[in-house]
Amino acid sequence: MARKKEEKTKNIRVAPFITILFFLVMGMIGIMNGEVGRVLAQAVQVCLSCIGIG
Repeated sequence: MARKKEEKTKNIRVAPFITILFFLVMGMIGIMNGEVGRVLAQAVQVCLSCIGIG
């Protein structure tokens, strides 16, 4: 019975961890390149044009 428990714990899915790591790295690269400010500026412009001010 101890063998079955060991076999089950060895079957850890790796793909979700790789995907999360990939998106964290890409997010950090975007933050370092200043994309946050650019996205915020574009969002403000869209909101202002939507209500008729911009």
